[in-house]
Amino acid sequence: MGRAFVYVILGGGVAAGYAALEFTQRGVSRGELCIISEESVAPYERPALSKGYLVPEARVRLPSFHTCVGANEERLTPKWYKEHEIELVLGTQVKSADVKRKTLLTAAGETISYKILIVATGAQALKLEEFGVSGSNAANVCYLRDLADANRLVDAMQSCPGGNAVVIGSGYTGMECAACLVMNKLNVTMIFPEEHCMARLFTAKMANYYKGFYKSKGVTFIKGTVLSSFDMDPNGKIPKDPSTLLQVIAVNLKDVTKLPADMVVAGIGIRPNTSLFEGQLTLEKGGIKVNGKMQSSNSTVYAVGDVASFPLKLFGESRRLEHFYGDSVGEVVYYGDYSGSTTGAYWVSMCHLVGAFLEGGTKDEYEAIAKATRLQPASEDIGELERQGLGFALAVSQNPLPSPSPSPPVDVTVSGLVLEKPIYALHAAAGVVLAASIAAFA
Repeated sequence: MGRAFVYVILGGGVAAGYAALEFTQRGVSRGELCIISEESVAPYERPALSKGYLVPEARVRLPSFHTCVGANEERLTPKWYKEHEIELVLGTQVKSADVKRKTLLTAAGETISYKILIVATGAQALKLEEFGVSGSNAANVCYLRDLADANRLVDAMQSCPGGNAVVIGSGYTGMECAACLVMNKLNVTMIFPEEHCMARLFTAKMANYYKGFYKSKGVTFIKGTVLSSFDMDPNGKIPKDPSTLLQVIAVNLKDVTKLPADMVVAGIGIRPNTSLFEGQLTLEKGGIKVNGKMQSSNSTVYAVGDVASFPLKLFGESRRLEHFYGDSVGEVVYYGDYSGSTTGAYWVSMCHLVGAFLEGGTKDEYEAIAKATRLQPASEDIGELERQGLGFALAVSQNPLPSPSPSPPVDVTVSGLVLEKPIYALHAAAGVVLAASIAAFA
C-alpha cells in the first residue's frame, strides 16, 4: 500500500516552493498536498547557489534562502510545511510514472497516487562525456545545478587556494562562477567556442564591456576553441572526498593549448528532466508542452519551471525558458557609458521597442525597463532614442506613450531582455499561476 494525495508536486525547485505557498493561500486542505524531491532539503532559491553560496565572505546557507524569500515572501522552512500539513517526501527518486493510472513509483518501491500532478523536475547539467570528453568523475571537475553540486564546488575551491581554475563555457553559469572563483583568489581562465562571451544574448559591444571588466579582475578569456581532453593525476584527491582518486591536473584544448588546472567548472548547457513522461505527454522544444494554464496534454498533469515549454504572448510562440531573456532582434541602440558602471541598449523592430538591456541600474530603473519592454512603445527616431537613453524607459513607464503606428505583427519575435532580472521570478510566477489555475478548476 502506498500514500495518496489530491495534489503531488514532483520536484523540489523554486516553482515547487512558490506553488506550495499559493496553494495554502488559496485554501488547500491540510494533508492534500505532497512534494516529492530527490534532494534532502525543502525547496530553495537556486540562484543563490551561483552567487552568495560561493562568495568567500558572509556566505549564505540554508535556511536563509528557502523559498519564497526571492520575492520578499515568507521563508518556507521544513517547520512551515509541517505546520501546514504539506507532506515533504525528500531524498526520494521516482523511477516511473503512469499518467493514466495517476501513480508514481519510487526507487524504494512505494506507489504514490494523485488526482493532480505538477511536474517541476527541472533540468540536469549536460556532462562533458556528451561532447566526447571523459573525466566528469574527477574530484575537481564541478557542475552547478543543485546544493550537492554547490558543496562540491566549494570543497574544490577550498582545496586549492591561489590555484588555477578553468571554466568551460561562457553562459550564465560560467560567468557567475568565474566571478566567484576570482573572489576566492583563484586564477581563472574561461574557454568557449564562440567569438565572445554570452553569445546567445550579448552583442559584440556588450560582450566587450564584460570582457574588459572581467579582465580587470584577472580573468583570462580564450575564445574560438573547445576542450579536447584532461590530463589526470591518479593520486590526487580532495580530503573531504577520499573515495574519489582521479584529479585533473591540466586541460587540453582543441587548438593544442595546455592549461594547468587545479579545478574545472563546466557550464555547457542543460537538459530538461522529461524522461519519466516520454511517450505519455506531448513534448515540445525539449520540454513538456503546456497551455496558458500550465496544463499538459493530459488534463490531470501540469508542468512548470525548466521542464515546461509554455506559450508567452511576448514572444508569440511556445518556449522553454531557462532564463528571463529572449531573442534580440532589430536595430540595436546603445546608451550609457560603456566604460563606466551604468550601460544599456534597446532593440527596435518595425519602429517599436521590442527588447532592452540594463547593467548597473537601480531597482526603479530595472522596473522601468521591464515595463517599457512589455508595452513595446513606438520609437521611430533612433537618434532621439539614443539621446534619451534610460530616460525613455523611465518616461514610458510613468506615462505610456500612444502608439501612432500599428503594433508589430504577431509573427515578429520580440525580446524581453532585462539583465539582473532573476529567472526564479519567472518560475515563481509560473508556480503561482499554476496553483491559481488548478484552484480555479478544482
